[in-house]
Parts: sequence; structure tokens; C-alpha cells
Amino acid sequence: MRIGILALQGAFAEHANLLRLLGAQPVELRQARDLEEPLDGVILPGGESTVMGKLLHDLGMFAPLRNMLENGLPAFGTCAGLLLLAKEVDGGVPQFALMDMEARRNAYGRQLGSFATQTTFRGIGKIPAVFIRAPYIARTWGQAQALAEVDGKIVAARQGNLLVTAFHPELTDDLSVHRYFLNMVQAAAAKRCPAV
Repeated sequence: MRIGILALQGAFAEHANLLRLLGAQPVELRQARDLEEPLDGVILPGGESTVMGKLLHDLGMFAPLRNMLENGLPAFGTCAGLLLLAKEVDGGVPQFALMDMEARRNAYGRQLGSFATQTTFRGIGKIPAVFIRAPYIARTWGQAQALAEVDGKIVAARQGNLLVTAFHPELTDDLSVHRYFLNMVQAAAAKRCPAV
């Protein structure tokens, strides 16, 4: 499996390391022509969502990537990636606006508000969760489903081929959320090319 990782800023190298451990091939996406390579899925990592959105537009990557996501390319957004996918962003401007959810930016405060905990992730079980200037999901509707909560706040959700976490699974040794995403990618590929 070839998984593109938006490599404009943020913890993209950590995502790549976990993908390799799971047998997937990470592909760094830095310019528009990188999106012309065959990809089975894409990761939108943490960073600064406003800067990432600006860079995507400036580099001519926004429209082709949004088109790929609208056409069913599986995506996994962490932290800033969650904000890029949300239809509503309190304290920010929606970017791809593909998931039926409202996100709150910097909901846990600045860098000093960073923390680590555990949460129960639907379909996986208990997992570690590292939050860094994290958003949370204020509400979901329509097709979006909450997958995990911390202190009554939604911190992971899925809508079809789109998965988001407010926390950073790439900053732990736990492979389960990335494995969950790769299973989504495999299921999407099987739907596109059913076995004869």
C-alpha cells in the first residue's frame, strides 16, 4: 500500500515510521506533482492548520487533493488534519470541509496545555493518546460517527473513508490507530476492485 503523507510541516516523519512498521510504503507529498503518483490513502498530519491550508493553495495542491478525497481516497487527519477535514471550525476557517463535524481549535490551550492520557477507541479498545495544542470535536451530525472521547469531549471520528483524531497516535509506540486506517484503505481498495 502506498500512503501519501502531507509533508509541508508537522510530524510527518513519525507517521512514515509507523506506516513502515505496518508494511505500508509512505510517500511524502510536497508539491502538486506528487499527487499524480498512485496513492491508496493519505495522511494529513498535525501542524498549524491555517498555515497548511495556505501552503496547499500556494503550491497548487488544494484543489487536486480535495478532488481525490471527494472521490473516495481514504484519509487520516491528526490534530491539524482534523481541522482541515471539518465542515465547521470554531475559531478558524473550514478548508476541505468534508466531514459532518464542528471542531474547536486549540481547545486544550497552548503548548502548556499538552498532555497524555488513555482513551477507549471504538473497534480497537484502550489506546494511549497524546494531545498537543489539540482541537476537539464539539459535535457530529449526518454521516460522521464519534469513535473516542476524553472527559466527555469527542477526540476521534470517522465518516466513510475519512478518519480523524484530535490526538497524535504517531507519537506513541501503539500501532493500532494506523492499523485501523490501513484496514480502511484495504476495504476501500476492495470496493474499487472487487475480487473476481
